[in-house]
Amino acid sequence: MGAVSTISIWIMPCLIGFVLVYGTFKKVSTYEAFVEGGKEGFSIAVSIIPYLVGMLVAITVFRASGALDFLISSFQPFLAIVGVPSDIVPLALIRPISGTGALAMTSDLIATHGPDSFIGRLASTMQGSTDTTLYILTVYFGAVGIRKMGDALKVGLLADFVGIISAIVFVTIVFG
Repeated sequence: MGAVSTISIWIMPCLIGFVLVYGTFKKVSTYEAFVEGGKEGFSIAVSIIPYLVGMLVAITVFRASGALDFLISSFQPFLAIVGVPSDIVPLALIRPISGTGALAMTSDLIATHGPDSFIGRLASTMQGSTDTTLYILTVYFGAVGIRKMGDALKVGLLADFVGIISAIVFVTIVFG
């Protein structure tokens, strides 16, 4: 076993041990602090559930209504001109909405086209260079009560757009 594997196996137990020893040294009752943190984490998880359910329903309606298929067919002529495979469009549209949905699409693209194919590499790069902006805004902003999220939405979607375009450009340059 290599050094990196050994470090990765031992890093979390050592970090937890360090926190416990440091807390004890500072005379903090670490067990009570752990239990209190668990209570707070559980209440946060419960407060997120309504926002999560709302987002999942919206994603399901978007896909089941045929809106996703309509968007893909609308982009098809433009994609053919710039040389981007249309198989990647659903991933680009779903990634800002749902991380799990995007991961499922990426896995499907890799299973269909192969991990070393242009589409497999492009899907992997897009998955790593974008984020679930709408999910983050809906769930986390909603859980803490932030209602004005217009600027965060604009910046997040712009970052996703730049990530998608950058993934297309760099994968085309390196692997195209």
